[in-house]
This record gives sequence, C-alpha cells and structure tokens, in this order.
Amino acid sequence: MTDKTKRSITIDAPADRIMAVIADFEAYPTWVAAAKSVTPITVGSSGRAETVRFVLDAGMVKDTYDLAYDWAADGKSVSWDLVRGDLQKSQHGSYELESGPDGATVVTYELTVDLNIPMIGMFKRKAEKVITDTALKELKKRVEG
Repeated sequence: MTDKTKRSITIDAPADRIMAVIADFEAYPTWVAAAKSVTPITVGSSGRAETVRFVLDAGMVKDTYDLAYDWAADGKSVSWDLVRGDLQKSQHGSYELESGPDGATVVTYELTVDLNIPMIGMFKRKAEKVITDTALKELKKRVEG
C-alpha cells in the first residue's frame, strides 16, 4: 500500500463555507499560487464539478492534469483521483471537514501522488508535505480573509 501524507488545520468558518471555496475551482488561480488555470470539464447533477483540468506552474515543476471528484452527500468531504496527467502517474486526495471548537472547522487533507519519473520515497513524502501544508494555509487564508 502506498503511503499517504495527511495534514490538518483549523479554519474559523463553518464547513459549508469552506466546502464552497474548495468547490469554486475557477477561482483557484486567484488564491492558489501555483494554479495558472483550473477549468471544470464536466459538472454533475449536483452542480459541482466532476472532472477538472489543472494547469500548474510551481517553478521547476509544471504539470497539466485532470482530476475526477467524488463529493460526499453530507457536504463534509470530497475525494479525487487522477484521470490523466503529464508528470503524474496517479494522484488520490481528499478533504475531510469536522466541526471544531467555537464554530471552527478542522480540515484534514490527505494526498498520495506517484510520478512518471523515479523519485526516492523520502523526497516524494517531503514534496507531498509541502503541497498539503501550502494548500491548507492558502485555503485558510482564502476562507478567513
């Protein structure tokens, strides 16, 4: 079984507000530093994107990839899997939202990425940690700001 990176952060907002920010893919380039464009390809009957194309530029790492999303009916979680990518062989991720103290929400982000190029596991985990930490901090700033 592939190891996954798991990080959490507390955001001072209700879960539905956080999930609305997560689901607003077209706004990602305004608050996700590496996102050059994020475009929903297919939208489900719920009105939420089911397949999304990402174009990222994180300096030395540039990638274009499509993710398929699965939105939980209770609005407390979303998971995704790679459909196709240039650099990535696979990606599985999720956000889980749990009620926290004083109306805040604990957001847990899990991520596993496998690349088409060989990478030592230790470096891969470090990259996933940086990705998850950055994503959670940017999400918190966007929701609370």
